[in-house]
Amino acid sequence: MTHNAPIPESDGYHYAVMRRAIDLLDHAEDPMTLEDIARHMDMSPAHFQRLFSRWVGVSPKRYQQYLMLGQAKDMLSKSATTLEAAHEVGLSGTGRLHDLFLRWEAMSPGSYAQKGAGLTIYWGWFESPFGPALVMGTEKGICGLALAAETGEDAAMADLHNRWPEADYVEDPMMLRPWVLTAFGAQDGALDKAPLYLIGAPFQIKVWEALLRIPSGQVTTYSDIATAIGSPKAVRAVGTAVGRNPVSWLIPCHRALRKSGALGGYHWGLPVKRAMLAFEAARAEA
Repeated sequence: MTHNAPIPESDGYHYAVMRRAIDLLDHAEDPMTLEDIARHMDMSPAHFQRLFSRWVGVSPKRYQQYLMLGQAKDMLSKSATTLEAAHEVGLSGTGRLHDLFLRWEAMSPGSYAQKGAGLTIYWGWFESPFGPALVMGTEKGICGLALAAETGEDAAMADLHNRWPEADYVEDPMMLRPWVLTAFGAQDGALDKAPLYLIGAPFQIKVWEALLRIPSGQVTTYSDIATAIGSPKAVRAVGTAVGRNPVSWLIPCHRALRKSGALGGYHWGLPVKRAMLAFEAARAEA
């Protein structure tokens, strides 16, 4: 399947190299030397180091440190955010998501109960820093974003389709492309904001709104989310709602950890979650 690259054409080659490098590092069983990585990329070590540092913000060696399993616990102790504080400084769902610009609105509970009946949902495949991305959207904005590196493309398509089984689905990547460009931070002057159209139950949307307040490079816990939405005893229900987030990356469910600092689960695979956290932590440090 051919994927549409959500990046300016002039940077297409380097973007593809960095995507392959991140995937290589994330799946390596042991830390790799700069020379080993560069050889896999068919580049000189010096050139690869410069390119990687420009795109990711830190050296390949430092990035690999962020991929260590123990890094999540360290992030929780040093970079945890209280959602109330994030809200006070304006990091709400209707404002800036630190490194992404979003505007969003939610479907009414009555419309949600109709399982997408009467909706036309457009879809397309795109490349992302974390592998193939299936993006879906209505005329109001992006309503689904699945990452298929671990699950496979057929499973990702079935997963999103089954959330709104009564909708009409139309393949139209060009309709979605400007939003996707903005969502993944590509600079082509497409849009100032990537709109989201949240299709979920009222409790789920409250949880997703709380996730939108977590700044990039920081993490929180499921219990903190439960407290922030006024349901401190509903930790298990919060975890379920986090797992049902249909818009990965943009609604940052990957920033929610267990209280112990363990990564917890991730709908699109723990390697993807680890790569996202490492990518954001590295950029925050830079």
